Amino acid sequence: MITAISGRVWVFGDSLNTDAMYPAFAMKLDIPEAAKHVFHEVRPGWADLVEAGDIIVAGRNFGVGSSRPVATLFRHLGIAALVAEEFNSLFLRNAINAGLPALTVPAVTDQFGDGDRGSFDIATGAYRNETTGASGQVPPLPQLVLEILASGGVLARLAEQGYLPRELLGALRSGALPADAGSGAV
Repeated sequence: MITAISGRVWVFGDSLNTDAMYPAFAMKLDIPEAAKHVFHEVRPGWADLVEAGDIIVAGRNFGVGSSRPVATLFRHLGIAALVAEEFNSLFLRNAINAGLPALTVPAVTDQFGDGDRGSFDIATGAYRNETTGASGQVPPLPQLVLEILASGGVLARLAEQGYLPRELLGALRSGALPADAGSGAV
């Protein structure tokens, strides 16, 4: 599994709630249409600018609120990872369950700006701002979380292990981290 993730960074502040990420009117839309409205309240038009491989960097308590299934929309948009100073615990679990890497990095919003290129290795905890040269180390994601991410999320992992019908595996795996012989170094 490839664990080194690099991409353009989008920086958001503290206590960004899921209602602001996934507006109520968009919840009635199909995923592709709803994804066009991500961050509509805080950055109108953001979804039109984001590209596959981009990384969201945020402050403390990222994902607080009603627990709307935002990770599914992020994956649809091609977001490669979420990095925050602190995640709301339910939001963090939902991201991992959906197969979206989420790494906690203290003071990360002080080290990255919009448009910077960032590299994060979720298996080692190493990170680097490729634009400024700032770098650091945090605890890596636990092995079980890495395995869930490699499977494409918790449901895909359950299908791999025979707890769900194997014929669902392809659909459940879409968006999984690419398999590789080893992890890339940052």
